[in-house]
Amino acid sequence: MSTVHTSKPKPFVLYTAGTPNGRKVSVFLEELRAVYGEKVDYDVQKINISRNDQKEPWFIKLNPNGRIPVLVDRAREDFVVFETAAILLYLEQHYDPERKLGFDPVSQPNEYSEMLQWMLWAHGGVGPMQGQANHFNRFAPEDIPYAKKRYILETKRLYGVMEIRLTDRDYLAGPGRGIYSAADINVFPWINVHQFAGIESLDEWPNLEMWLGRINARKAVQDGLAIP
Repeated sequence: MSTVHTSKPKPFVLYTAGTPNGRKVSVFLEELRAVYGEKVDYDVQKINISRNDQKEPWFIKLNPNGRIPVLVDRAREDFVVFETAAILLYLEQHYDPERKLGFDPVSQPNEYSEMLQWMLWAHGGVGPMQGQANHFNRFAPEDIPYAKKRYILETKRLYGVMEIRLTDRDYLAGPGRGIYSAADINVFPWINVHQFAGIESLDEWPNLEMWLGRINARKAVQDGLAIP
């Protein structure tokens, strides 16, 4: 009699695409996998956003906002999480018991608050503003110089905020020179594609440029950037 071996489903399904928002989550998951192994393994379902897969009824049931990424947690009754910052915080809460990528809200309340501050700052600032810079420089059906200038200048201003924060620091949150955390991962993929937005060089922000190189040197980051 032959024995049939069935593979155990991976804990997560990640619905994603090769965008900065998608790569926030794949980088975070790869960082967790580097620490915890198969406990945070995941399947990837690539969403073709140019074909508007994310607007299909089946996807809207997962995320009524019709945007990637979406994470489904099979280990917790197929619980669905959308919005990148929310996904990172969810993973940090439930799947990083050693707090390798974050801070304990009870024993490290100040550091945890710093992490939240920088995550929400990026979520409401860098992503939307650089996203608009991408749109008006790359995809707008007509050339609108005012819009291109407005969003590039605002993106540069936000880079300047990070430059100030990273003076004498390696990372955005945490004591001393800072500790690599969700705060960094949440904004890194946007800075990493600065040229796509029309910002050719980071020479104007040397601290930011060093921060970017520091994160890009991590193997888990490169693994996450390769997904999907």
